[in-house]
Amino acid sequence: MNYICEKAKEFKKNYSLTIAWRLKSHSKVIQKHLTADEAVLYVFEGQKSPLIFDIFSTYLVVLTNKRILVAEKRLLFGYYFIAITPEMFNDLSVQSGIIWGKVFIDTIKEVVTINNIDKRALAEIQNRVSEYMLEEKRKVVKIEKENN
Repeated sequence: MNYICEKAKEFKKNYSLTIAWRLKSHSKVIQKHLTADEAVLYVFEGQKSPLIFDIFSTYLVVLTNKRILVAEKRLLFGYYFIAITPEMFNDLSVQSGIIWGKVFIDTIKEVVTINNIDKRALAEIQNRVSEYMLEEKRKVVKIEKENN
């Protein structure tokens, strides 16, 4: 079993109310798209569907030292994959309900919504992603200043 799948199962164990299926298959999609110098920093999962009761579209979200990766291995064939680089990242917000919460990753092109996440995990997700993206944005701004 790969490292990404282990981290996903650890998240699921810590936040057991999160609705997530087929973590091993989704982690293989992420593994295909990792570059040789990319390190996995944080992993969480949830449903990528605007409908709260559509529980069949589990996505795996992986924070690496270069970008945020979002992937789903489709049931029969193919997969979905989104890569969000620091310069494309705008904002992250969370919404908590009675049992589950949602994470909204706002990018230049779209808002990626991951829902049906155990609401106890929301603060951890927000802190990890926001801290990382703030640091990466500082690096991008510094490089831009040096080039000008």
